[in-house]
Amino acid sequence: MRKWIDFYLKDKQQFINQLLKWGDAKNPFVLLNSNKDKLEQRDAYARYDVVAAAGLYKYVSACTKDCFEQIRNLLNENKDWVFGYFAYDLKNQIEKLNSENFDGLEFPEMYFFIPQYVFLIKDDKLDIGYLTQFECGTSVAPLFYEIETFRNEQEITEQNIKIKSRVSKNEYINTVRSIQEDIRKGAIYEVNYCQEFFAENINISPLQLYNKLNTVSPTPFSVYFKQNQNYLVSASPERFLLKRGNHVISQPIKGTAPRSENPDEDAKIREMLVNNAKERAENIMIVDLVRNDLSKTAVAGSVKVEELCRVYQFKQVHQLISTVSSQLDEQYDAIDVIRAAFPMGSMTGAPKIRAMELIEQYEKTKRGLYSGAVGYFTPEQDFDFNVVIRSLLYNKDRQYLSYMVGSAITYNSDAEKEFDECLLKAKAIEEVLK
Repeated sequence: MRKWIDFYLKDKQQFINQLLKWGDAKNPFVLLNSNKDKLEQRDAYARYDVVAAAGLYKYVSACTKDCFEQIRNLLNENKDWVFGYFAYDLKNQIEKLNSENFDGLEFPEMYFFIPQYVFLIKDDKLDIGYLTQFECGTSVAPLFYEIETFRNEQEITEQNIKIKSRVSKNEYINTVRSIQEDIRKGAIYEVNYCQEFFAENINISPLQLYNKLNTVSPTPFSVYFKQNQNYLVSASPERFLLKRGNHVISQPIKGTAPRSENPDEDAKIREMLVNNAKERAENIMIVDLVRNDLSKTAVAGSVKVEELCRVYQFKQVHQLISTVSSQLDEQYDAIDVIRAAFPMGSMTGAPKIRAMELIEQYEKTKRGLYSGAVGYFTPEQDFDFNVVIRSLLYNKDRQYLSYMVGSAITYNSDAEKEFDECLLKAKAIEEVLK
């Protein structure tokens, strides 16, 4: 049984910082940060400013059978808050696909857990939900004090992190041209082609990296996730799926342009992105794909495009984001919705299955958690999941650090410009690693 107690926060940001330090000493731990107070455009659908979970009660992890069914059972049998992630390669359980590329991280393909403690922060109010078998005395007041006064004495010596590229620029350009030949032959319309940057034999503090990244690039779907030796440090700007009651929302991103410190120049860049026929075409292709994915579990005729190619401003980039919604047919549940739409169209291409086959053919690294989704389920089986992009992944045992970036390749793509777009998306991460 989960009980709740609320607190007033005198300094919300200070408590979030303390919660991160305290949570980093727990296993597992996840903090989802909407960065509401740091963004030019806030997430209109965010129910909380911060959602976090710590400690382990029950969990399910990667399996050879149907992982989605395992999660469904966990939700139905417990009716509690559940946190975790779907890795990209769960696609192999949905379609007749495989993943045989190099994997330096070796994260489980899925991990979901019921936590000992749930933290919900909205404005200056904190709600802590605790399982009664883990309560501190007669209330969680001692826990609140423990978090506020927690000190992490661990120190990590700063290293010169040498980043390597799995793909050279020439290899990237030649691969884009091969994809365009597939498009010319009619095999595909669009493929999201990604490349990996990595570092080996390094000992770092993932929490320090998260704090730096969230300062350099605050985003509405920022994540710090720790599970044993596996860490995710994410500055994701993209929502995969949200469910509230029978209302479902997806917000795919396609279309990127840099920011300028000069307001007039920045406004011109924004306007150019709005009117860029290629970027809009990429976005609209994926919107059509998302509409099709949502229609599989929707009430007939309920799928709508609420926003098409709207520009959102983030600290590093302008992005074209569309919002697609549907009403869930009562014969389907939360897991049905996710499975029908996974992996997200913005990270695959169109048609989706052929795009995923070509991704395996042309990419050199197994995606793993990259272009998967992290989030939570409520006891009512509402949920909110991001898209894992603009993210660092770190395996502490293997001392392996990885981040991937990609872009949508169409027939009209310029390979040089696509390569530059990848570097733009990696800019915030590179700043952090320096």
